Parts: sequence; C-alpha cells; structure tokens
Amino acid sequence: MELANLSLELLSFLFFIAIVAGLIDTLAGGGGLISLPALILAGMPPLTALGTNKLQGSMGTATATYLMFRNRRISYQECKPLMQSAFIGAIMGAIAVQFINTEILSFVIPMVLLLIVVYFISSPLMKKQKNNSHLSSRNYKNIVVPSIGFYDGMFGPGTGSFFAMTGVSCRGHDIIKSTAVAKSLNFATNIASLVIFIFAGHIAWIIGLSMMLGQSIGAYFGAHFLFKINPSYLRLIVVTMSTGMLIKYSVSMGWLNFF
Repeated sequence: MELANLSLELLSFLFFIAIVAGLIDTLAGGGGLISLPALILAGMPPLTALGTNKLQGSMGTATATYLMFRNRRISYQECKPLMQSAFIGAIMGAIAVQFINTEILSFVIPMVLLLIVVYFISSPLMKKQKNNSHLSSRNYKNIVVPSIGFYDGMFGPGTGSFFAMTGVSCRGHDIIKSTAVAKSLNFATNIASLVIFIFAGHIAWIIGLSMMLGQSIGAYFGAHFLFKINPSYLRLIVVTMSTGMLIKYSVSMGWLNFF
C-alpha cells in the first residue's frame, strides 16, 4: 500500500481492529477473521494483506503464548513437538500461496466462517470437562497439526479456532486447555509464515507495526480473561464473532445486495 494512501484515520481504525482481533483471538481464536478482511477492505492487495496480517498477528500470539508459559497454564515440553509440526506445515503453505490465484480468498473466507459457526453450534464436546481422545498423539502431531499449519501459511483466518476444535474433538482436551494450547501452535505458524512473506516482500510495515501494538494489548487482556471465562460464553463469543463477520463480509462482496 502506498504511503500516500495512508491516513491517521485509517491507521487508527486498523489499530483498534488489531486490539479487538488480539482479544478475540486469544479468547476463542479467529482473530484473523477480523483483521484480514479489514486489511483487504482497506484496499491492500491480497498477498500484502496476508503478509501484513501475519506480522501483526504474530505479536498477539507471541504475547498470549509467553503469558501462558510464564504462568504455567500450558507446558512447553508438551507443546514443543506440536509447535514444530505446525511450523513445518506453515512454511509449506506460505510458499505455496505465492504461486496460486489469490482471488480464491473471496470464497474461502465465508466458507471458513460458516464451518466454524456450524461446528461450535452443533458440537456437544464444547464443555469444561475433558473428553475421550479420538486420535493418537502421534497422528495428531504428524497429520492434523501440520495440515492446519499448511492452511495457516496459505491463508490463515480461523486457524486458532481450528486448533482449538481439533484439540477438543481429536485429543479430548477441555475447551479452555485446547484454546490455550492453540495459542502456542498459532504462534509457531505465524512466525513460519511471516518469514516467507518477508522474503517475498509482501509486508506493509507501517500498518503492520502499528497493528502489532494493538494486537499485544488485546492479547494481554485476553490471556488474563481466558482462564476465568465460562466455556459456554467462550463458545458464544466464537459463534457471534464468526456470524457477524460472515454477514459483514457477504455484504461487502455484494452477495447480500438483493434486498
């Protein structure tokens, strides 16, 4: 994005968006479903929007992950192999997206939003207690985690929600722990993707750096609220956020202009 096209109003708006995205992403995942459409609607080319979204999102997940480890909410030794798998998957996805038609993002965003809404509404597993594991830790690490990492490297929005969903449905974690672990995995995928986008030159640095500050603020408060919130409210946040963004994005694309 040209510097001449920047304004204090736009930077302030995106800074506020980053705060909200950091808070929501830490609590429920899916902060990219707020920040990425905002960057695209601001007139940023798709690949630059993806790269800038990784830059600002990395600060939010870094803040949340640091606080989770520091306060011993999750174990680094438990998360380390999963983070490595997520990192590898994201590297591959970020390389792949450099060679595809980014217009498909217009259709992927609403599909991801709809999937998240349907899952969190219909799933009976979104409760505080632990559930039975349906997939071995090895298969989860070698198949599920790198697959989501690949998706994050190629696209990204909703990745935190996907990690949380699979932590519950595949590994039997309660939603609070699954959401906490998802922060560390999302941090790994953000850093991996960011490296590729930096080398490819797809970063709007002024916007990205200002949004990084907003992300850190939102993630700080989100990390402190996560272990105090009722899991039912957590699910409501995800569903409400995703439904709102689905409607907003559909209107912006002209898909609901038949009224």
